[in-house]
Amino acid sequence: MAFHLKKHPNQLTIVIKLGTSSIVDEVTHMPLLSILSLIVETAVKLHQDGHRVVLVSSGAIGVGLRRMDLEKRPKHLPKVQALAAIGQCRLMSLWDQLFGHVRQPIAQILLTRNDIADRTQYQNAQNTFLELINMGVIPIVNENDTLAVTEIKFGDNDTLSAITAAMVQADYLFLMTDVDALYDKNPRTNPDAKAIEVVEDIAELAADVSSAGSALGTGGMSTKIVAARLATSAGVTTVITKSSNPGNIGAIIKYAEAQKAARISSRNSMTSFHDDSLPLAQTAALNLHHIHHDHTPSATPHDNPATPARTPSPQLDPENVPVHTRFLPIAHPIRDRYFWILYGLAPHGNVYIDEGAWKALSTKAGLLPVGVVDVDGHFAQQECVRLVVVKRLPPGTPALQTQSLAHPTPHAHRPDIHHSHSGPPTPNRTMHYTPPTFPHSHSTMSSSAILQPLQYELHDPAPLEVGRAVINYSASEIRRIKGLHSTQIQEALGYADSDYVAFRANVAFFGVEKSRPSTPNFGKSGNSNHGEGETHSH
Repeated sequence: MAFHLKKHPNQLTIVIKLGTSSIVDEVTHMPLLSILSLIVETAVKLHQDGHRVVLVSSGAIGVGLRRMDLEKRPKHLPKVQALAAIGQCRLMSLWDQLFGHVRQPIAQILLTRNDIADRTQYQNAQNTFLELINMGVIPIVNENDTLAVTEIKFGDNDTLSAITAAMVQADYLFLMTDVDALYDKNPRTNPDAKAIEVVEDIAELAADVSSAGSALGTGGMSTKIVAARLATSAGVTTVITKSSNPGNIGAIIKYAEAQKAARISSRNSMTSFHDDSLPLAQTAALNLHHIHHDHTPSATPHDNPATPARTPSPQLDPENVPVHTRFLPIAHPIRDRYFWILYGLAPHGNVYIDEGAWKALSTKAGLLPVGVVDVDGHFAQQECVRLVVVKRLPPGTPALQTQSLAHPTPHAHRPDIHHSHSGPPTPNRTMHYTPPTFPHSHSTMSSSAILQPLQYELHDPAPLEVGRAVINYSASEIRRIKGLHSTQIQEALGYADSDYVAFRANVAFFGVEKSRPSTPNFGKSGNSNHGEGETHSH
């Protein structure tokens, strides 16, 4: 059953991520009460303005170090997990005390990758978030470090915050850090470094990401770029700004919303306005504005109706806007089920498909065995695999000496490239871009030294990873039915569980998907991608 959030049409969902260095001192491990108090004040103010707020809080291990009077983070995993168990209790107690002063209820949500690997559990987590928000509670999320090991970790809380933002269909994700923005050079060593305010295409980003994580944390600027790439692919505007000034969040939101309205006004100054990403009331107000004012393409934020905190307020002078970096969401976000397949599941192998299968999948057909060229890895039914497009070679092509040579690492597809809806996209094998993925993803490629008949072209064109799929047959079964027609599965296996290697509903592509409606419906303002009963085709 889908829940529906009762809200004002102009509300925003805002996820705020705090790293360990924003919560405890790196040397003494004492809680930074001044910053934490400002975060509480900011979160409560946003909540009182009618917005929905979720916090992603690191710091359990740092607080545990303080409690046990240890100077540095141990290297032995069980000790780290024990410290996380000790620190998480005290960390949540601290949050509860601070929020309790302003009578704001909070809730704790601890996650690992295993918790969202099952689709039902993923939806249960969504339902929990939704119900807490409906109750007026601010959820506080952290990775369950007590249980997590490398194979099931998100890797760092930057990634966790991006997953959380996608799960609650957030409008904004704030990555609070010890620097105030992303710079073209390292500002600590280059006084002439310039802050980058807006990033429209992360793939073309030219910035310095050499800033490492703190001694207590696991993230750095590079992990924030990964998180921003992941979140923007889900339609979430992502902001990097300084954690010591959390009060800047409200000003940045007002400025960003005004900039968005100005761009829309300029782009549509000569036409009737319609944008599904904005609330209906705001769309109507913009149309009314165009009717009663001169049609000038150089509209400014002052020409537009107020957007969030969504009451009329003076527009910010750009010179007075807090320093920050804002990553704009992609035009056609990946939603819910497709997002879960791409980023909620760890791939266990590769399925190589020809361009005919890729074309059929792009037109919403399922993956048939006749379109499978090869398979790599060891996986069972209903596990996730990478889909890799290759050029099929004719039978009789000479064998290679090793399996590892026969299965090179595929080039990855750019998730921020959006293809025409008039036909299937043509794979571009010149890309070397790495799509958003969880750290510590492990390939199960075999490297056994055996003769391997060459099934596809290795270099011209090179294999190209285009997406992920939840598969109907195991790796050994697919090896026996690849290239066959569906009517031949029974003969090859002795049974036929399905005509398809993967159902189309279980296939997701990087950057070319608009998913079916999410469940539950968080009611994000006027976004057609969240509408009930809607499907999209390419």
